[in-house]
Amino acid sequence: MAYDFDMIRTFYNDLPSRIDRVRKQIVHPLTLTEKILYSHLFDIKHLQHYKRGSDYASFRPDRVAMQDATAQMTLLQFMITGRNHSSVPASVHCDHLITANSGAEQDLKSAREINSEVYDFLRSACNNYGISFWKPGSGIIHQIVLENYAFPGGLMTGTDSHTPNAGGLGMMAVGVGGADAVDALTGSPWELRFPQITGVKLTGRLNKWVSAKDIILKIAGMVSVSGFTNSVVEYFGDGAESLSCTGKATICNMGAETGATASLFGFDEAMVSYLEATGRKEIADLARANRMHLRSDDEVYSDPAKYYDRLLEIDLGKLVSHINGPFSPDISTPVPEMKEKAAGFNWPADAEVVMIGSCTNSSFEDIARAASVVKDALSKKLVLKSKLLIIPGSEQVLLSAEENGYMELFRKAGGEILANACGPCIGQWNRGVADNNRSNTIIHTFNRNFAKRTDGNPNTHVFITSPEMAAAIAFSGKLAFDPQNDKLMNEDGAEVLLSEPYGPDLPPGGFVSGTKDSFGPESALTEDIIRIDPHSQRLQALVPLNPWDGKDFINLPLLIKAKGKCTTDHISMAGPWLKYRGHLENISENYMTGAVNYFNGLSNSVFNRLTGNYDSVPATAKAYRDYGTGSVVAGEENFGEGSSREHAAMEPGFLGVRAIIVKSFARIHETNLKKQGILTLTFREKGDYDKIREDDMVDITGLKDFSPLATLTLTLNHSDGTKDNIPVTHTYNEIQISWFKAGGALNIIRNNETMK
Repeated sequence: MAYDFDMIRTFYNDLPSRIDRVRKQIVHPLTLTEKILYSHLFDIKHLQHYKRGSDYASFRPDRVAMQDATAQMTLLQFMITGRNHSSVPASVHCDHLITANSGAEQDLKSAREINSEVYDFLRSACNNYGISFWKPGSGIIHQIVLENYAFPGGLMTGTDSHTPNAGGLGMMAVGVGGADAVDALTGSPWELRFPQITGVKLTGRLNKWVSAKDIILKIAGMVSVSGFTNSVVEYFGDGAESLSCTGKATICNMGAETGATASLFGFDEAMVSYLEATGRKEIADLARANRMHLRSDDEVYSDPAKYYDRLLEIDLGKLVSHINGPFSPDISTPVPEMKEKAAGFNWPADAEVVMIGSCTNSSFEDIARAASVVKDALSKKLVLKSKLLIIPGSEQVLLSAEENGYMELFRKAGGEILANACGPCIGQWNRGVADNNRSNTIIHTFNRNFAKRTDGNPNTHVFITSPEMAAAIAFSGKLAFDPQNDKLMNEDGAEVLLSEPYGPDLPPGGFVSGTKDSFGPESALTEDIIRIDPHSQRLQALVPLNPWDGKDFINLPLLIKAKGKCTTDHISMAGPWLKYRGHLENISENYMTGAVNYFNGLSNSVFNRLTGNYDSVPATAKAYRDYGTGSVVAGEENFGEGSSREHAAMEPGFLGVRAIIVKSFARIHETNLKKQGILTLTFREKGDYDKIREDDMVDITGLKDFSPLATLTLTLNHSDGTKDNIPVTHTYNEIQISWFKAGGALNIIRNNETMK
């Protein structure tokens, strides 16, 4: 069924006049990104030309999506705004709090028992505020959104960094923090720096053993984890139109690993097929009628270098299968080169566990292609050499795959079916190994592979690949296996070569039909009271932050100078900490515990000036906060890359961190910090990072004249009596400066509501 159809129909009915209005103001051929963003301006009456990469603009998203781990803090923030109903269609999806342990049935049962308090809170909040609630087991947020809510040309925000998955259906979907989501939920302007636009022209068609996943694996290797920061990536060309809708979604999903604000494809017939297959023919018809508004203009495609800020081109016919990793999603290796590379770096050769699924690769097509490899292997008397785990993306995908015999193939081979949830992708996995520091290799089809993310072991070498490659590797048991050229020995002692994978992108007989209760959100109760136990260890009502006192920051101790990669996993770990996502005080005990201290090379060990000893980061931060000074944090490049994890920005505020100064920020994390009223600064000269000493006292001056063009001064007061005065820059505009002065963006919304 088509949810929110009246809203979508109104959108398409109004779209031609909105685009016409944009064309009168923006007098050049339009990219799809421009069409979507300009047509979603918060107040189109004040339409103006925005400079890409620098100007900020305010937008009105069509909907908001939240997963259960981030929804807790989002709704807790929404509660203090004083609003009583969501201003836009929104949904909450219970997919992050389910731990993979004993198989789907038992894991779901355990999750419902262990997380009942959280699920009850989310359910009651959704009922009160008119938000759709998807129960545990219904599926992974991004697969559910693609199947039910995404539509071509729409604009969505989601409290998960892989929200751009909906770009596979032509929707601009942007991962944000909870405070940004609250903007949309309250009907307030949602602000975004108008992005640069990168064009990726795809030509030709994919060859055997090569999938849509290999396109983004290659691109990640080409541009790095920050190469597309503050940019929307548009895919086009005959190669783009040859891809399935779910293949497109995989590319858009993992585009988050390049720092992209969003990724998207122009409307085409693959999207029509997917919309119709998922019961949304009426939306497909409306999109077809607006086809010219749901793609870049022909002039853009004819001369892309003129209209895109950056242009890449990939011939799909020359693309080969890739494996990315370990420890970073942009270390990209073509499969034929893996043997030499793995040997050179001494990566563990045996693939102990293979996992197929996650929000990136758990569609019907992904399951079908992996199953075809399994079927072929079994017919050739091959047996699994690696543990194989399968994670379907939704209940609809699971039951449709069951009906087509795919799940039985996995079981016959010895694979295990996990719940329709994130599970190992976010560290929700009880791997059950005795030595949690042993060097080993696992293969998965997920999107991220940072150290310790999957199983908590810093020495687990995690590699990313496509579902079909993962299935093939499971029968070889080796990281460096090339199914096109390497033969395997079967049970009869004969050498066999695996056949080319195949699989339909949509169920031949259509998706399994079910009741609304099976495949949709729970029906809202007529009355439901939101209760938070004051003694709860998992939920805690928020207290509004204090506004800035109008003074410069003087004599702030350095909390930590983080060395090297510092992702949101380092700043606020997931895994076992997910249970505290609704309790700011408790989850703050993990703040920066994964970051490496520049001065001693250790994690969670920093110098405490008050005691003269080394202590944990949270304990030291609390000591400075309670002493009345607060503290500052320093970091290196792309600080806060990875998940949209808002807790990584709320925790420093709770612990009294006043400012964070780095070489560069990841987009979402910088915005999250600004929203929480924390001062975010960057070194004008990156080498100034090296001047910071362990026992420095820090001044930040110029705040009284804080403006978008003002340069602030960072003074490092060294213990030997010397000092360094360092100019630091920022990206604040007037609105964001008001967030800082108010003690966070929510205080402004809250105060505006109070004054009504």
